[in-house]
Amino acid sequence: MTTIKKITCIGAGYVGGPTMSVIAQKNPNVEITVVDLNQQRIAAWNDENLENLPVYEPGLDAVVGEARGRNLFFSTDVDKAIDEADMIFISVNTPTKTYGKGKGQAADLKFIELCARQIAAVAKSDKIVVEKSTLPVRTAEALKSILDHTGNGVNFHILSNPEFLAEGTAVTDLHNPDRVLIGGEDAEAIEALVQVYEAWVPRERILTTNLWSSELSKLVANAFLAQRVSSINAISELCEVTGANVDEVAHAIGKDSRIGSKFLKASVGFGGSCFQKDILNLVYIARSYHLNEVADYWEQVILLNDHQKTRFAERIIKTMYNTVNGKQIAFLGWAFKKDTNDTRESAAIYVADHLLDEEANIIVYDPKVSAEQIYRDLDYLGTRSPEDNRRLVTVVNTAEEAVNNAHAVAVLTEWDEFKHYDWAKIKENMKRPAFLFDGRKLLDGAELEKLGFSYYAIGEG
Repeated sequence: MTTIKKITCIGAGYVGGPTMSVIAQKNPNVEITVVDLNQQRIAAWNDENLENLPVYEPGLDAVVGEARGRNLFFSTDVDKAIDEADMIFISVNTPTKTYGKGKGQAADLKFIELCARQIAAVAKSDKIVVEKSTLPVRTAEALKSILDHTGNGVNFHILSNPEFLAEGTAVTDLHNPDRVLIGGEDAEAIEALVQVYEAWVPRERILTTNLWSSELSKLVANAFLAQRVSSINAISELCEVTGANVDEVAHAIGKDSRIGSKFLKASVGFGGSCFQKDILNLVYIARSYHLNEVADYWEQVILLNDHQKTRFAERIIKTMYNTVNGKQIAFLGWAFKKDTNDTRESAAIYVADHLLDEEANIIVYDPKVSAEQIYRDLDYLGTRSPEDNRRLVTVVNTAEEAVNNAHAVAVLTEWDEFKHYDWAKIKENMKRPAFLFDGRKLLDGAELEKLGFSYYAIGEG
């Protein structure tokens, strides 16, 4: 029976860092090294001040503080960590391709292949290689082909162990998962990984499948969750024109045990690193097998999400007398959801981009996202020059600075602190009429209207 004594994780991002920290916390006898070529990121993971960790997740600082230096290490020495490990997790980025065949849909697997080639070049003893990144179905086949053709006599067993974390609750999700999914072909390798998780996860929650079922399950889980968001957002538009209230509709249908209440919160749209990327990946896979009706079905989930963001921005423009040129619009929130500093595919980016096309002046406040990241997000779109982004967008350190003298406030992230602001005082410091656009249905609209705000929330007639 294989007993795992040393684990290496390649990739110190939003998945690798928290996952390995919890595994180290729960397996004090297993030495875990997280490696990354990004020296700045590794330095942040090693920072004595736990508030400076590169990933913000509630509770993560305490987990890292407990395990770091005991059996959890962060390093840039990738070769050494590969050489010494019994088990290697691959947790690198698999972005949507921006070039060549599959551009805009397929997953870009160049970082995965680079990892495989580096493992193959360095390994001198048998390894279990675990796919932790979200990958297209049958990626394991390519991994195994690369690893098995090194000619150095090392045996590699490939496992798929997709993550099902929700950012903002990642530590809770890791401590108490709905399920852990392990796909593989070698029973002994599967059991070795099962034992790592059994340190804290009940055996009945650890599911084992073949490789292909595991790889596909991750894409399908995210597709189904995103589909629910797009479904309720489609209904939100219908509610606005019919006088219905989308919260009341969601509450009513959520009481049906066959449907359930989760992911039925209408909003300006979903973001994050997974939903859009994984659905586009699913669409690409379906098209590659000529399953065009299947591809069209899932692509509509993305199209509706894009429509919701555009529709919100257009509503702001229309409500503000069809022009936002030179008007100051305060954005409360830039992260794609509360309790994270992750901005990937955040709705705020695309709403801002639309308003900036109309020469609006946007003042951004987010409690966890840096100015550098906000400008990086806008520059990445390539819609306008970096100089114009900095001319039109100002990032401030407090909500008071953001709303002072603003023509409108737009709530783009559901940070809890926004609910507790002194909105009467905010209104006094705004231009009149004071517009408030609630993209997360976070605030009490009736109270705000009593204060004199011109209030708009998604899904209300």
